[in-house]
Amino acid sequence: DQGHDVHVAYQTSGNTAVWDDDVLRFVEFAIDFKQSVGEDTTAMKATYEEMRKFMGSKLPNQIDTQEIRNVKGFIRKTEAISGARFAGLPDSNIHFQALPFYETGKTKKNAVGEEDVRLTIELLQKIKPQQVFAAGDFADPNGTHLVCFNIILAALNKLKETEDWVKDCWLWLYRGAWHEFATHEIEMAVPLSPAEVIRKRNAIFKHQSQKDRPVFPGDDEREFWVRAEDRNRETAQNYDKLGMAEYAAMEAFVRYKF
Repeated sequence: DQGHDVHVAYQTSGNTAVWDDDVLRFVEFAIDFKQSVGEDTTAMKATYEEMRKFMGSKLPNQIDTQEIRNVKGFIRKTEAISGARFAGLPDSNIHFQALPFYETGKTKKNAVGEEDVRLTIELLQKIKPQQVFAAGDFADPNGTHLVCFNIILAALNKLKETEDWVKDCWLWLYRGAWHEFATHEIEMAVPLSPAEVIRKRNAIFKHQSQKDRPVFPGDDEREFWVRAEDRNRETAQNYDKLGMAEYAAMEAFVRYKF
């Protein structure tokens, strides 16, 4: 259905998961663009030089300046939107939430706060989804997936008290980058054709700052898209060994009852 009934919400700005040289590249692009349309670039060039000076003397674990954090967040936002567009979603169905818990400027994020839950409740009330899919890779290096899951769970539990549609809403967990579900745990498996595998790969490629050398790769040296394809392929092979239909790959999900 080309995603017309599907909504995607990105919960974080990802402003620590971008390399500094990517920041400079995007600011250089912005300066060139402003010059090309005849706009004054004096202030932006000054900010750019301040960024370069800061990066040249930055200490390990030192928090970036607000301007650098903003650019890193913009990069991740545009990548996320680009990937969703490539997958077939219209812009009206793409939502980007820069939730407060993520805005620490550090690898370690804040605990779930009331504002994080409130903003998520507002989005869920707007969409009223029948199914919610959340990352179940709780072993990710900076713990963001678990925090995001706890926010979604808190929002759904709160809405369940007053909203009838939540009674028919199912929460599904998926994995891919770090661990796959064991075959006996899987409660829903979605087959992927070879063409769909390629489409998923190309959508992942839109996250350019995470390709080739992700900032937080964990213990697995493979790129994220390679990990995802390998695990999808292995899931399909396991189902094939059980005597079921043979597919190129399978996405696996486990339902979380709340």
